[in-house]
Amino acid sequence: MESIKKYTLLFEQHLKSNPLTRTPVNLYEPADYILSLGGKRLRPVFVLLGCDLYNPIIDSALDAAMAVEVFHNFTLLHDDIMDKAELRRGMPTVHMKYNTNTAILSGDVMMIQSYQYLLNYKDAVVSKSLLDIFNKMAFEVCEGQQLDMDFERRKDVTISEYLHMITNKTSVLMAASIQMGALLGGASVADQQHLYEFAKNFGIAFQLQDDILDTFGEMSVVGKRIGGDILQNKKTYLFLKSMELADASQKKVLHDFYYKDPVISDEEKIIAVTQIFKDVNVEEYSRQVIEAYRDLSVSHLLACDISPSSKEWLTEFINQILYRNY
Repeated sequence: MESIKKYTLLFEQHLKSNPLTRTPVNLYEPADYILSLGGKRLRPVFVLLGCDLYNPIIDSALDAAMAVEVFHNFTLLHDDIMDKAELRRGMPTVHMKYNTNTAILSGDVMMIQSYQYLLNYKDAVVSKSLLDIFNKMAFEVCEGQQLDMDFERRKDVTISEYLHMITNKTSVLMAASIQMGALLGGASVADQQHLYEFAKNFGIAFQLQDDILDTFGEMSVVGKRIGGDILQNKKTYLFLKSMELADASQKKVLHDFYYKDPVISDEEKIIAVTQIFKDVNVEEYSRQVIEAYRDLSVSHLLACDISPSSKEWLTEFINQILYRNY
């Protein structure tokens, strides 16, 4: 995975050399703070590798890489407020470290900055194409977040609706990232679309793995409280499939915990719900779905007009990400 390390290092160096902070510091410093917390940097890496698949001169893709990473972190900053999350990557979230109003405004300026990066491309045709891809993605991400919040109140969410929600909330940003990189590298329209589908289906599998880690992972490795989705009554695949698999008594417990919120401690709720998830073996069902989306992702990669070696290491790369424990 030397290529991935190369992209990550190049982007990290560029990010460090181009901080957002300026006057007033209280507005921009929180943006640099959340960007400094690291993460997998999958979105900017996808931009750079998408370009490199067709053109080894990838410096031209750095502005697009900055756009997607700043936008991604803007969404995390606002999501943490909505989810009342206290930790992000093992560190205090922006609204906890600073305050909620600062977090909202800093998120706003990050969104604006992400568009500015794309306007740095002077070729009008390229800039418009990038903005078209980016705007479509941005609308879908917001729609996905709204659906996620709506689902917390609904009792009739289906698995297909959940998969649609995570497609919008998570995977379309990865898909747009690699498509923008491929566009900048000179890929054909057909290859751009195949790479979009490659990353979109990978993104769905990626989110399903995140759901597993939120319930079955270790806090010291994952970097956030385990069981957060359960406490927020999120209708994840784990919950929805468990409601299908559970017997009558288990369904009643899940229903009461998610829709009646009995007066018990957070820890008791996490333990009880997690035990039902284990009893119905829902983690294995989730892994089967992850495998199906992984296979669909690879099928689009194989259809691209790129070298066999590129297809091989990209397949290995997504396997490493999907079978992670962090």
